[in-house]
Amino acid sequence: MKKITLSLLLLGGMFVTSTQAQVKPALTWKDVSKWNYNRGNALSGDGQWSAWATGPTEGDLKMVIKKTFDTLSYSYPIGATPTFTLFSKNSKYAAFKVSAKDAEAKAARKTMKPLYDKLLLVSLADNKQTTFEKVRTFGFSGDAADWIAIQFAPLETAPKDKDAAKGTDVLLYHLASKKSFNLGNVGEYAFNKAGDKLAYTVDANGQNGNGLFLRDMKTGTITALDNDKAVYKSITWNEDGTAFALLKANKNDKYKDEVLSVIGINKINGDLTAKVIYNGIDDSNFTKEMGINANATPYWSDDQSTLFFGINTLIKKEDKKADSAKAKGKPEVKVDSAAKAKAAPAPEVKKDDIEKPDMIIWNWQDRRLQSAQQTQEMRDKNFSYVSSYRIADKKFTQLADSNMRSVSVAPKQLYAIGYDNTKYELMGNLDGQSYSDIYLIDLKTGTKKVLFEKMYGNNGGRLLVAPDGKMASYYVDGVFYSVNFETGQKANLTGNIKASFVDQLDDHNVTKPATTNYGWSSDSKYALIMDNYDLWKISADGKSVTALSDNWKNKKTAVAGRYRIYANEKGTDLSKDQYFTVFNNETKDMGIGILPAGKSKINVLFTDANSYGVLTKAENAKVFAFTKSNYAQSPVYYASASSDLAAPKQVNTNTPDQAKYAWTSGVKLIKYVSAHGDTLQAALYLPANYQAGKSYPTITYIYERLTDGLNNYSMPGFPGGGFNAGMYLSNGYAVLMPDIKYKLNDPGMSAVACVVPAVKAAIATGVVDEKNVAIHGHSWGGYQTSFLITQTNIFKAAAAGAPLTNMISMYSLIYWNSGGTNQAIFEASQGRLTPGYWDNWDAFARNSPIYHIKNVKTPLLLLHNDKDGAVDFTQGIEYYNGLRRLNKPVVMITYKGENHGIAKLPNRKDYAVRMMEYFDYMLKGKPAPEWWSKGVNRLDMEKHLEARAFDEAGN
Repeated sequence: MKKITLSLLLLGGMFVTSTQAQVKPALTWKDVSKWNYNRGNALSGDGQWSAWATGPTEGDLKMVIKKTFDTLSYSYPIGATPTFTLFSKNSKYAAFKVSAKDAEAKAARKTMKPLYDKLLLVSLADNKQTTFEKVRTFGFSGDAADWIAIQFAPLETAPKDKDAAKGTDVLLYHLASKKSFNLGNVGEYAFNKAGDKLAYTVDANGQNGNGLFLRDMKTGTITALDNDKAVYKSITWNEDGTAFALLKANKNDKYKDEVLSVIGINKINGDLTAKVIYNGIDDSNFTKEMGINANATPYWSDDQSTLFFGINTLIKKEDKKADSAKAKGKPEVKVDSAAKAKAAPAPEVKKDDIEKPDMIIWNWQDRRLQSAQQTQEMRDKNFSYVSSYRIADKKFTQLADSNMRSVSVAPKQLYAIGYDNTKYELMGNLDGQSYSDIYLIDLKTGTKKVLFEKMYGNNGGRLLVAPDGKMASYYVDGVFYSVNFETGQKANLTGNIKASFVDQLDDHNVTKPATTNYGWSSDSKYALIMDNYDLWKISADGKSVTALSDNWKNKKTAVAGRYRIYANEKGTDLSKDQYFTVFNNETKDMGIGILPAGKSKINVLFTDANSYGVLTKAENAKVFAFTKSNYAQSPVYYASASSDLAAPKQVNTNTPDQAKYAWTSGVKLIKYVSAHGDTLQAALYLPANYQAGKSYPTITYIYERLTDGLNNYSMPGFPGGGFNAGMYLSNGYAVLMPDIKYKLNDPGMSAVACVVPAVKAAIATGVVDEKNVAIHGHSWGGYQTSFLITQTNIFKAAAAGAPLTNMISMYSLIYWNSGGTNQAIFEASQGRLTPGYWDNWDAFARNSPIYHIKNVKTPLLLLHNDKDGAVDFTQGIEYYNGLRRLNKPVVMITYKGENHGIAKLPNRKDYAVRMMEYFDYMLKGKPAPEWWSKGVNRLDMEKHLEARAFDEAGN
């Protein structure tokens, strides 16, 4: 027997058995509905205030605003809908919405009564509160923070048709004086960065007085910048707050939809403010049959010389008065009188009366399937072709087109990068291997040239452009390079470094998948690129290379991510302290490292058996905040006033009810060897009240690689797949989560090769009761679950959610959520089977649960919803009917109208309860639920569901 290495991670470094502590009750699903926990964290600009929402899974919540480094704390009821707190830039005020209470919301849903949010404005110095009713949106006035703008919801009596005016009142409330000013019929509003200017539009009934206005917030002066019978929208200030752009929509008798113009405002000076209006229709250089797109946000170039916007098709109205033949340009056909006499009189047929076939034509040459075109129809109709208009010479340039649809304008707006996959799209949709021709577009001249032909896209094949907009990094065949847009010169960045830049853990059918590219330093001098462990700082010409992490590979430690803590940072500013996630791939310890300003070595500040959430920094102060959690401790907010995160202070607590219930006692990290000879790991979570030497019923939960989440907290809840680890651990189950490593053309067999040895290794620890082990997975995990039970009888029970069951039929079915086929997913993504089954029949059949169905001896709970847009419903039906024909114990649950995961709360609750009832029966010997042992007659289903809903309500 192979040696098994174990490490036990225990909260506080101490193990407490059930004989030494009071035995607490296990969580019930009713407890989950009442489970209190925190949502979100916000930090004020000076770092002195923190805010979060808290409350039960179902019910009314409250907002907590607390002094970050003190005990002073305020609490406010906010209704049943989680919301966020917005702090003013000067940190003197906080504002957040208050929704209807849970009971009110439920009653309103029955009566269709409209509900409205309130806004609560809080003065943080004295906790004085001001409430505003029926609020739609709100926002503080930029850096100045002297004002708050509050837009109110429309009146219940307001017209609701498509063309009805959308404007409502906006209240400008002066925070210091408490004086307020009303702006009527406001469609949109936006403060500039400084907060001294407010741009807004008016959208009134009958479009009377519609226009664009600018209010000087210091003087109160309002300037009308444009007035028209039009609708104005999409106000976008530039970053400095010195100019803005927006769209203007006018009705036009010649076109079906409104004709849009882009408006550019700059050189702001009251009535002398500069204004540019461009709609393209009267421009001979503008693309024919196109118009400015309402769904693309316009913006200025940094130097305010150019406006960027999108265009799409503009459809003309048909001329109903013209003769249809003439309208189509057909010649008039004359018939002589003799012919008229012989011809039978034909009744006049109106165009609308003609019966047209209702059909779809699928052609093998279509680059996208008809189903994909249907699913993506609205996206295609609204697709925006990036374009520009240069003010000085009034030059329009369409940058994107029907072939080169993807165009990214680079920083500083000197160049744009275009991606054209036209020649490769059809094959890419078939085999999943993505290629593009990449173009460099000079935005001064509009000329474009080919940078790369047939660039492979599956392995990180897009360019990362430097902040100066003059160069980019890219990846080809295991090596990162740079290219200078001005000279065309290319440099090898990583080819001479003695490390691999091919992701060693990516086992998809992708040619040399790339490691992480963190982009460029803010001065554009250095590229920051990862190998599998270390982060490298590489000069743009590739001649200077510095390892920012010092050979961490030897410690199995990696730079696992960069925290973006500075507002509006362009690239990585190496003149400031930079922070990184640190992760040990062997122990799963996690921590934070700092690259001090101007230095070339990341210092690890701490690593331990915890999980650390996103690190944030107060915008105007040296205050840092992050969350910390582990398998037994829910995420808690910490803050430090030191750049090295020294002496962090715990700001809040979480999950206050957890102490009342039994909870997991620890987690073992197991090393084991797969049947393929690979050394892998599995996380074995101990049940509540664990006693050494006693074995427990165990749920094996699978997907792909899961042990990196060893220290993650499992928040009690009702997930879309039914399984919640925290709930099962509290109820006396152990939970095993193994890693799976795949061999191409053997995804199912790879799962067997990894999962079965992991289960045996877990049994060898003594924790797992080998006679009571179950397996569960959803989607890809559901596939592997349904396959594993055809290959092994090690499991006493199984639950598979939305599983693939026949790889041959699944290969050519539609992925309805996108409209494409599964072929690309099989050949270049998760399916890991290539090429098609006609050339690879043995592999497809060998890895299909349906072809081994006769071997199944394990009872199966199967979930498959009838509107599953990822794994076709027929996959579940095929497996269910096959097992049923063989008289195998199987129950399939289908939630009507649900997609791949369960979305509706009543359905999520129902499935979570049923899954545990099933496992309790199979693994704990509890009575079998009737829906399993006897089934439910269709005529009795309504009574059955009503009874369960009544029971779950606690009555």
